[in-house]
Amino acid sequence: QVQLAESGGGMGQAGGSLRLSCVASGSNLSIINMAWYRQAPGKERELVARIYRGGSTNYADSVLGRFTISRAGAANTVYLQMNSLKPEDTAVYYCNTATLAGTVWGQGTQVTVSS
Repeated sequence: QVQLAESGGGMGQAGGSLRLSCVASGSNLSIINMAWYRQAPGKERELVARIYRGGSTNYADSVLGRFTISRAGAANTVYLQMNSLKPEDTAVYYCNTATLAGTVWGQGTQVTVSS
């Protein structure tokens, strides 16, 4: 069973930077891709960025050019570097992975950006 551990959330200022980390652990990881989603109060959860096993990535239009998803550690660790933060980036950020056994979610980490 795969488990996800997120870290790095917190307070940031508009124009500043934060970095989120997510480590996948467990047996038979069989990870297909890893991603970050976010959910702001009163809004639906949305995809922020995804990275595939082969290294290709995709981003939400709202973060393109500001956020970068990357991975390390035999592809079971994923990072989200968030630059040029905006107050509208305030949300709970969730790590997500698709594996051969199904989809797994992390518990989420709060990111709050002040103007």
